[in-house]
Amino acid sequence: MALSNSQYEVIIKGYQRVRDENRILAESRKQEVYDAIPEYLELSQSISTLSVAGARRMLEGDESALSRLRQELSQVTARQRHLLACHGFPADYLEPVYRCPDCLDTGYILSENGLREKCHCFRQQEISILYAQSHIQDMIEQENFSTLSYRYYQNDDLRRFEAAVDISRKFIEKFRESYTNLFFYGTVGTGKSFLSGCIARELLQKGNSVIYFSAAGLFDTLARYTFDGKLKDNLHDLCEDLYGCDLLIIDDLGTEITNSFVTSELFSCLNERHLRRRSTLISTNISLEELRDRYSDRIFSRITSGFTLCKLTGPDIRILKKRLSNTPAL
Repeated sequence: MALSNSQYEVIIKGYQRVRDENRILAESRKQEVYDAIPEYLELSQSISTLSVAGARRMLEGDESALSRLRQELSQVTARQRHLLACHGFPADYLEPVYRCPDCLDTGYILSENGLREKCHCFRQQEISILYAQSHIQDMIEQENFSTLSYRYYQNDDLRRFEAAVDISRKFIEKFRESYTNLFFYGTVGTGKSFLSGCIARELLQKGNSVIYFSAAGLFDTLARYTFDGKLKDNLHDLCEDLYGCDLLIIDDLGTEITNSFVTSELFSCLNERHLRRRSTLISTNISLEELRDRYSDRIFSRITSGFTLCKLTGPDIRILKKRLSNTPAL
């Protein structure tokens, strides 16, 4: 699932466009300040004069030249900050502008071992291209916390849904700090996929890489890449994306045709992500008993011991909404 050359070029050109736009914005801001505060421009021009004079003194053997230069430049900077504040400009108004402060809009960062690697913002663009077929962007437009409603739940159903919402919000809040997995299960149409979409949207907006697959779509894709000779060379890249993304969402587990291939691939995915401490979110309409009977003991054990279990119950909200919309007003 590696990017094609043309897809890679689109992303790189996008970064270049962002840098160009931000450079123009920075120049525009600088000119705005110069026009509004002529003294600020004079101070900026004085920096080069002070630097040249300081360098000359150092060459002449003045041992105090460097400390004196630093003091003079510090006074200029302090005066400039004061002028900005007096004229109502933010203190960082003339700082470089970056859409991603981690990679400075280059798409690449240095890892802890000093190697150059893709930034999280690059990875998310890459994943958005590679997994356009998952329709995650369409899903999260409709399924997000701004459209959340409790009106369709009552009694125990309401309490379970409120608990699941609370768990989802804490999962998002602590996502970067702690390794947690979620397992939404229960009856059809009770908000499992909705909460998955809410979580995906929030984490995407925070710059995390999120991959969404329906269970049927995931195992169909894995089968095609495993058994189709034309695609097999890309299987490694597909698995690296599945194993390495910040959050993998597997929706509607149990709707796929379950066989030994599916069971093996599911365990491999869950196990590898656990070893890498990458969070996984699974939603399903099957019960825990069905989960145990349909999949291997290893999968049942991994999910029930390594995931936060959230049971959702109640009427099918999709059907209930349709019924209410067709009810004539009194």
